[in-house]
Amino acid sequence: MKVDVVNIEGKKVQSVDLPAKIFEAPVNTSLMHQAYVRQIANARLGTHKTKTRSEVSGGGRKPWRQKGTGRARQGSIRAPQWVGGGGVHTPRPRDYSQKMPRKMRRAALRSALSVKAADQEILILDEIALSEPKTREMAQVKNNLAGESSVLLIIPEKNEIFDQIHKAANNIPDVKLLNANYMNIRDLLGFEKVIIPLAALEVIESYLG
Repeated sequence: MKVDVVNIEGKKVQSVDLPAKIFEAPVNTSLMHQAYVRQIANARLGTHKTKTRSEVSGGGRKPWRQKGTGRARQGSIRAPQWVGGGGVHTPRPRDYSQKMPRKMRRAALRSALSVKAADQEILILDEIALSEPKTREMAQVKNNLAGESSVLLIIPEKNEIFDQIHKAANNIPDVKLLNANYMNIRDLLGFEKVIIPLAALEVIESYLG
């Protein structure tokens, strides 16, 4: 698949062939869904917890004698049927994480990138560099490349340029920077446009190609 390479002004400077193994891979929607659910599940803390009758305070003695009062027998004022009593079958701390083989995770990424490429939602950039880390300048670059669309900008590696661009894009709500080695299914599907500089494309090809 041959696509145009543009500069930060949105003007074509050359063309490049996208690797077919990555951007024209068979689309497996069920695999993409599994990878997405796994990522969402792994982000859950699982720290939710409520107290059972053994953990709430009070209720050390029987509220009234067993027989002779005309009332129902009760053993503790912290039983579940009492106000302030312990809960039954309530949330407990647990681990929600799911496992998924690396080959399947990477196949899901290829599927997502292929969908984006087929929908013409991937832009290849010659390089990303700002004269100064200003939000105004980054907003202009975003407008030149993607207009009103939300943008996922893939960065080849963390360095001074990354810090500069991150500082400029941090206050733009619909722009996110992501290291090429940490590309994930949730971010790929969550943004309308994916901008990939040529240097980041080489990193992606190194582990997905």
